[in-house]
Amino acid sequence: MRVLSLFDGIACLRVALGDRKIDYYGSAEIDVNAIAVQMNNWDDITPLGDVCSVKGITDIDLLCGGSPCVDLSIAKSNREGLKGDRSKLFYEWIRIWKETKPRWFILENVASMADTDRDEISKQIGVKPIMIDASLVSAQSRKRLFWTNIPVKGLPENRNIRLKDILEPTVAETFFIGNHITRTLRKEVVSKPDGLTVLGHCGNSNSQGNRIYDTDAKSSTLSANGGGLGAKTGLYQVGFIGNNYQTNRVYSDDGKCPTITKGSSVGGHVPVKIEVGEIKRIRKLTPVECERLQGVPDNYTDCLSNTQRYRCLGNAFNVEVIKFILSFLPVGDKN
Repeated sequence: MRVLSLFDGIACLRVALGDRKIDYYGSAEIDVNAIAVQMNNWDDITPLGDVCSVKGITDIDLLCGGSPCVDLSIAKSNREGLKGDRSKLFYEWIRIWKETKPRWFILENVASMADTDRDEISKQIGVKPIMIDASLVSAQSRKRLFWTNIPVKGLPENRNIRLKDILEPTVAETFFIGNHITRTLRKEVVSKPDGLTVLGHCGNSNSQGNRIYDTDAKSSTLSANGGGLGAKTGLYQVGFIGNNYQTNRVYSDDGKCPTITKGSSVGGHVPVKIEVGEIKRIRKLTPVECERLQGVPDNYTDCLSNTQRYRCLGNAFNVEVIKFILSFLPVGDKN
């Protein structure tokens, strides 16, 4: 199978293809950090550079790509859609698709785009998208649209993976966001339809980057450009400080004070009285945990700085979702 990948990023398509007998004809990508990850992990990828320079290629069996979502995502205020400088590169995908006439194709983009942009993409390609949330096959809430002529049936089986199932047991102190207190009153907990459970927030606002999520549910969507204290990964409550002794508990001041003791710990001689709950540790996800959320091997991106690892992983495909789509290729085209 001869494969051409556009906007290839860190080559998650190559990971999804696994040990199939393929000719990975080319990878169109301009980000130097993403290319470094490709070259560090694979010796059968031919770099093609800028997608606008890809011309004269024929005999492609599978064309795949996730065109830039910067101007399509709801995360961007005043988004310009397919008219935006980055997202209009979708039309380069269309040009190459028409030129190469691949037997099979997959185009991926964000599910939060405006209906007008979704309909324009569908009109250009001639098929309607499938919406697949990576939360079915991973611990990450990640809704994406896939336009494909592969005869996909249904959705992936729900593997019921929770974030706590993929967390590293021990992480460096640098990933923690101080000793913040999470409000854990029942009335503060918000469970969302996308599998997220919001426990509270840090900082001065309830913006997405400051929200604290429950590890017994899903992670928020990894982002290449997110801000706030939880930039790119989200913030997660991972346990209380010390142990669950009386002096580590946090009590409401709308009631009785517990018995004063001689012992000392976080609460000192008099237990802290702020909110019902415990003093919690809050942290970002590690790069390895983000790799697990996207379905690439541990340390797949470790040739980069942590900042670039987060950014490249935020731009990536979810490997398990792509594997699901590829599983519907006819038997003769799977090899």
